[in-house]
Amino acid sequence: MTTIPGSGPKTWKTDLVSFAIQTVINGVALWVAAWLVPGITFGANRDAWAVVWTVVLVALIFGVINAFVRPIVKLLSLPFIILTLGLFVFIVNALMLELTSWIAGKFGLAFHVDEFFWDAVIGSLVITFVSMLLGFLHQDDRLKA
Repeated sequence: MTTIPGSGPKTWKTDLVSFAIQTVINGVALWVAAWLVPGITFGANRDAWAVVWTVVLVALIFGVINAFVRPIVKLLSLPFIILTLGLFVFIVNALMLELTSWIAGKFGLAFHVDEFFWDAVIGSLVITFVSMLLGFLHQDDRLKA
């Protein structure tokens, strides 16, 4: 009988490692979005460690929002998601990015999304693509182990 690696009993350690890996993936995806989309910024003229620290904190905020707020918003917008054959999920993702920008601003973090439609929607597409790609690479690494 063969077992799939990582399919053993879940503990708080595996959950914590999974959360840390997802936070790193979110951080990389947010950084790539800020690099590609001119309206998403992590502050200007700052030293590298300040930007890295901001990316990590924003990734944590983004992860918490995606874990707690996004499922509720998706449930409430389910009729629109069905009506648009799933395309409304991109709008929900853009809303989560805007909410992350607003909360980061309240914490004094230098993360900002300028405009909802172009910057947030395109940024959410970039974040979705990069997160999906890195998630697939992470899955492949786990299956090889």
